[in-house]
Amino acid sequence: MNAFGWAMLSQVGDALDALDEDPEVRVIVFASAVERYFSVGADLEVFAEFDETAMAQWCDIAHDIVAKIRGARCPVLAAIHGVAVGGGLEMTLHCDVRFAATDARLGQPEINTNFIPPVGATQALVRLIGRPAALRYLYSGELLSAHEALELGLVDELVEPESLRATVQAYADELCEKPPEALAGIRHAINHGGGMTFEEGLQIERSVAVSLAGTANFTEGVGAFIEKRDPRWQR
Repeated sequence: MNAFGWAMLSQVGDALDALDEDPEVRVIVFASAVERYFSVGADLEVFAEFDETAMAQWCDIAHDIVAKIRGARCPVLAAIHGVAVGGGLEMTLHCDVRFAATDARLGQPEINTNFIPPVGATQALVRLIGRPAALRYLYSGELLSAHEALELGLVDELVEPESLRATVQAYADELCEKPPEALAGIRHAINHGGGMTFEEGLQIERSVAVSLAGTANFTEGVGAFIEKRDPRWQR
């Protein structure tokens, strides 16, 4: 059921490193190979042995994963189906676009164990759905239907279960046709600048724009537009 213990938590970070360092990878997708489950979150049998020191280590690894998702050079998508709760669902909050099957059930039940979601969810949710909605969602601990999650803003698009992977693949294919530096620049400006003041965010936007002007793909894109032809991007 994709329950997170120490090994699986570390493996997610390792996988993100490997994908981000592979020049052949153009899009990263969080998905599950388990039929009825996206993830049930942390393995509570592991948590039962935790003290404050262990939880501090867990949070450090989890927050490192958050940084890797938000700092990845290429787009990161989520394909959510089945039961999606806890830390596994939290990781999708840091993805660029979240697709969900219409029969998915999503939630953060941590309050029912006197806990909070520790994979950056409190900070992602307040930015994603706003303070009042984030508070009520985390206060309740209830599972939402896919339609309720869409209405709240937890997911971006609903897809029939049998079409979920094909829909996400098609969108990923569209992104693969875009110039990679521009995709990375957009992610960087929004993911980093969005948590700063407007003026600080403008400086990030400026630095990205200046750096893109020095790329071969910028020259190609402008030239193709002027010449009214399809651009030939360097990958």
